[in-house]
Amino acid sequence: MKHVPLSILDLAPVSSNADTSEALRNTTELARRAEAWGYQRFWVAEHHNMPAIASSSPAVLLAHLAAMTRTIRVGSGGVMLPNHAPLVVAEQFGTLESLHPGRIDLGIGRAPGTDQRTALALRRTMQGLSAEDFPAELTELIAMLAGDPTRPQAVPTAAGLPQVWLLGSSDFSARLAGLLGLPFSFAHHFSAASTEPALAVYRQSFRPSQWLDEPYAMVAVSATCADTDEYAEYLAKPGWLAFLRLRAGAPIRLPTPEEAAAYQFSPAERAFVEQRRIGQALGSPATVAGQLSELLGRTGADELMLTNQVYELADRLRSYQLIAELSERPAVGPAGSLCLTL
Repeated sequence: MKHVPLSILDLAPVSSNADTSEALRNTTELARRAEAWGYQRFWVAEHHNMPAIASSSPAVLLAHLAAMTRTIRVGSGGVMLPNHAPLVVAEQFGTLESLHPGRIDLGIGRAPGTDQRTALALRRTMQGLSAEDFPAELTELIAMLAGDPTRPQAVPTAAGLPQVWLLGSSDFSARLAGLLGLPFSFAHHFSAASTEPALAVYRQSFRPSQWLDEPYAMVAVSATCADTDEYAEYLAKPGWLAFLRLRAGAPIRLPTPEEAAAYQFSPAERAFVEQRRIGQALGSPATVAGQLSELLGRTGADELMLTNQVYELADRLRSYQLIAELSERPAVGPAGSLCLTL
């Protein structure tokens, strides 16, 4: 069985009976617990104009999370580059790396993480919203982080660089990550059917770089674990319903498990949910262990990043703790965090 580190991707979910302040406090508590359990890294995702997600400002949230933890790597999963000028991102993450050297990850994505109207409000112009502009802006950002004297200087300039990752859910970013020699994180929880083809493209196109001698692929997977298979599915349903509402253009805060259980899914909605379930790790510890092992066997991932949208903090913590308890911790990871081994 392949041994890999486990990490967490969090969206600071906002429950229907709570507010964003509570959501951010819950994310902070989860980061603390993740460090204690031995997870490798803790990332937050950039999304906008979504009432169920409070992680709209990754750099701000990461400064807080890094200050509230000591050893776990913290990072963006990701910063959506079309929404920002490269210099601003270089300054933000140069500041974070200066404050918390050796602990900062900069995961970069090329989607806006929102609807087109909100994306325009963020960037104030249509320029930079095209996928064709992304490679040039990414190259500019990396050059600024590295202190290229031909570019405007990003100040503060850290002694070291944040670890730069490229994120994706298709082969576009997979190929670009390979050509640039960057570590690559694939959004299996968004696009399960595309995972293996994209990872093959990444590995085939990989060129050694200052970042990596060999390809390093992380797979982000939705994982909800509970004492029984039935209770895990009960906990997962609010996330499915919230995503359905988002896709329908009527986003809501995360509903209660009771509300989600009572919801009458139409045949089309049920088919959509069943499609979303493909590739998820969902169930008791034994069930989840088998599902994650199967995913590793198929993808050859070097690291797994777990994410979920569970309503109650206690259930969310319990899910990640149960998965941590499946694992051994025999080695020290490259960033000093303990590696969890399935």
